[in-house]
Amino acid sequence: MAQIITTEKTVAESPRHKYGKNKETQPSAPLFRKTNYILMIAGAVVLAIGYIALTGGGSDNPEKFSESLFDTRRMVVAPILIVLGLVTEIFAIMWHPSTKRTPTEETTKE
Repeated sequence: MAQIITTEKTVAESPRHKYGKNKETQPSAPLFRKTNYILMIAGAVVLAIGYIALTGGGSDNPEKFSESLFDTRRMVVAPILIVLGLVTEIFAIMWHPSTKRTPTEETTKE
């Protein structure tokens, strides 16, 4: 009741089923460069400083209100540092430094 359908091409001959590395292509450049990693580390440091700036200011006595909760460091400086750290991280990931193209022997020959 079941029919077997055969085709002339096999899976190995089909152009859609090419697995493995193509030996003719050159290795690609790395995704991130040294500058990107330095910017990522700098962004992580700024983020850490921003989160550390949010800490502290609690009261030992829970029945006594502490005005240090609304300190300028916590309300202004720490959020600015966190946003700057996030912007630095996004910039570090998205930025791709341009490379100068040098003429090769193939392009200079006429």
